[in-house]
Amino acid sequence: MSDWTKSKKELNNKEIEKMTENASKFLGGVLGDISSKSAYTQIFLGAASGWATGFATMKVGKIAAFAIGGGIILIEVAHQEGYINIDWSKITKKLDKVSDKVETAVTGKDKTWVDKIRESISGNSIFVVAFVGGTFLGFATA
Repeated sequence: MSDWTKSKKELNNKEIEKMTENASKFLGGVLGDISSKSAYTQIFLGAASGWATGFATMKVGKIAAFAIGGGIILIEVAHQEGYINIDWSKITKKLDKVSDKVETAVTGKDKTWVDKIRESISGNSIFVVAFVGGTFLGFATA
């Protein structure tokens, strides 16, 4: 790495530290000790910060869900068009082994209805992959 790159990274890190410090001072001045404020102020600040957090989480969550769902569907389309080759039997066998171990460890029982679902899914892997991708897209557009 060149000296120029190192100095640019150090400069960026110093700028980020300064911005963080300024934001901390600003929030400290605005909010101060919240417990010393009136109940209505505390309710307002709690509701406003909760809403902002929820709103930001939903926006980030929608973007992530859309990316994951779209990626899953694109992989399946690429598989169907022959651009990639997915060995579904190998994936299914590995997932079966992992799920068997987890279920046995958690319940201590053999599978019952899970086997029926697995048999149903194993013959419809395209549908299942599209369903999972569509579910993520549905989360993103909700």
